[in-house]
Amino acid sequence: MKLNKKALVARTLKVGKERIVFVKARLEEIKEALRREDIRDLYKDGAIKIKEKKGRKKVIRKKSRSPGNIRKKVNKRKQNYVIMTRKLRKYVGEIKNQGKLSKEETKEIRNKIRNKKFKSKAHLKEYIGGLKKWKLWREEENKINRLLK
Repeated sequence: MKLNKKALVARTLKVGKERIVFVKARLEEIKEALRREDIRDLYKDGAIKIKEKKGRKKVIRKKSRSPGNIRKKVNKRKQNYVIMTRKLRKYVGEIKNQGKLSKEETKEIRNKIRNKKFKSKAHLKEYIGGLKKWKLWREEENKINRLLK
């Protein structure tokens, strides 16, 4: 296999072929070099030279704010919403199964949960307690009205 001298030097010194320069006065020595060791010796002696790398310098840019954080905030908000709605719906379901809420009231409360009317489970309990009081008050009022008639 015939190997180009520049290719051999490039592989030995681990540089590109374009960067390699042979000194014209010492071309005969370079032609005779067959082993990698010979090429390394010629490089140390100065018969083979390597050009500097070309190319532009890397410009260090100022770090700009990325829009990536917005999505994280939105996802967190959605996670909080999902956790809260599941918790509240579960609680409403339990109360409905106990028979403390009618179907219509349950539907109304679930719509309010969906619209984020309740900040917490305690807030929901407070609302349901108010409903019960309202219910009792209406029943008493209806009894009084019946008695008066």
